[in-house]
Amino acid sequence: MLASSKIPMPSGQTHDRITLWALPFVAGATFAQTKSGNLTLLVASGFMFGGLMFGPDLDIYSRQYQRWGLLRWIWIPYQKSLRHRSFLSHGPIIGTTLRVIYLSGVVGILVILGTVVAQILGNGDWSRQFLNETVGRSLNHIPELLALFLGLELGAMSHSLSDWSNSAYKRFQKQGVRGLLPRAKMKKRKRTTTQSNRTRTKRASKAKKH
Repeated sequence: MLASSKIPMPSGQTHDRITLWALPFVAGATFAQTKSGNLTLLVASGFMFGGLMFGPDLDIYSRQYQRWGLLRWIWIPYQKSLRHRSFLSHGPIIGTTLRVIYLSGVVGILVILGTVVAQILGNGDWSRQFLNETVGRSLNHIPELLALFLGLELGAMSHSLSDWSNSAYKRFQKQGVRGLLPRAKMKKRKRTTTQSNRTRTKRASKAKKH
């Protein structure tokens, strides 16, 4: 297990506060850039949803996971497939993208099952028409979907950045500047130091013999 995983992370309550405090800044910045109330609402809504219910900690039994209530069972396969704090759940863009794909897949399966049931009951034409219209309308609102995705990503990143900054601060407290260096460099430096010590020991032993 990585050493950073042993460092206490901010609590769920702290993450919630960060999301709520940052919301006005996100909404203000979005409106300043787009001058669109509709896009601002989508980004802000996505930011709230991403920070409170759709963030990286869905890979464990977290506050975000519990907020799904009776529907939280849909995230169990997601949790079983990912290691906590892996790049696939906490990584920029890829984490949100994977969750969107996963949730879309679950919803798609439920819709297909509903369509099959409706067809058995004699309402297959209506269900297929509804599905086609829904997909068609979604494709006609690409800018709105991108705005919503941006909000989800910003909400998830507010969570991940608070985790990373907390880990970096704790490492800095314990190890100083060395704690901020990438682990690969630290390991390489340790190996180099160990090899140098061994070389010095061998040279000293040879000098004693001679």
